[in-house]
Amino acid sequence: MTEVARLAGVSLKTASRALTGSPNVRPDTSKKVLEAARALRFRPNAIARELRNRGVASAVGFVIGDITNPYYSSVAAGVSEATIARGMMLLMTASDDQAIRERLSVIGMLERRVLALLLVPIAEDHAYLDGERQLGTPIVAVDRPLSGIVSDSVVIDNRVGARDGVLALIDAGHRRIAFVGGSSNPYTHGKRAAGYMEALSLRGIPFEPALLRTDAPSIAAAEKVTVQLLDSAVPPSAIFAVNNGAATGVYQGIKSRGAATSMLGFDDFEFAEVLGISVIAHSPREMGRVAAELAFRRVEDITGALEQIVLPTHLMLRDSHRLHA
Repeated sequence: MTEVARLAGVSLKTASRALTGSPNVRPDTSKKVLEAARALRFRPNAIARELRNRGVASAVGFVIGDITNPYYSSVAAGVSEATIARGMMLLMTASDDQAIRERLSVIGMLERRVLALLLVPIAEDHAYLDGERQLGTPIVAVDRPLSGIVSDSVVIDNRVGARDGVLALIDAGHRRIAFVGGSSNPYTHGKRAAGYMEALSLRGIPFEPALLRTDAPSIAAAEKVTVQLLDSAVPPSAIFAVNNGAATGVYQGIKSRGAATSMLGFDDFEFAEVLGISVIAHSPREMGRVAAELAFRRVEDITGALEQIVLPTHLMLRDSHRLHA
């Protein structure tokens, strides 16, 4: 900074003000300082600036789940969009849906004094975060709430979405509808299973435990389970896939058997439209954007009432004849 000021022929204070965009610097002076900075390849020291700002970073931290999952990538895109719009940096890391990695990632973010922390929770207990929130670090749970403490959160209406999807299958003539999926986190999976059960109850269809398959946490497992269901003595006429990975596996299983089985997925995904798969859709990107905006509101007012935002879903029919029994 001293070298920039010397080359521009101004004081150190004037150079500093020009480089931080202060309105109290004449345009011609500001131009000289910026030209000097470019000539010297000057780059501001963000760490030093943050230390002067009581050690608080001008970055938002985001701990997501499996970074290879397109769903989480879309959530991250929404968080990034809102963060950039505020002129801030986004620090992001992935837990790979492992509780120990989640905690290490969260602690690392907090040690870097991020302005706010967004988290896709996977651990069974987040009580260790309660003190951080009380000390003034906004914490927003994304996609599912934290366990053991209450915090701001942004989730989708999993139960109602699943209920409406299964009702659509029932109203299309199906009576034997299988549920295929699995998750390392019980919240989302449990809500969608509850919606499945509710739809059956609303239409007076008896629940058959053999059709509720919760042992398919991967594409390969979902395909295997689908084949088992289709090869059973009384196969289902439709399958409800609990997430995008399960939907891919279910589709592959149906195709491998050449079956006329209908299917419906939860979460839209890249090839669903090409393959003609109907889904319960929502916008992961919008979820990320809303979560980031909620975090910024909390930065401005840490004492305000906590918000639990539930985003709606909608039924997206593709090749709707595939729903009919």
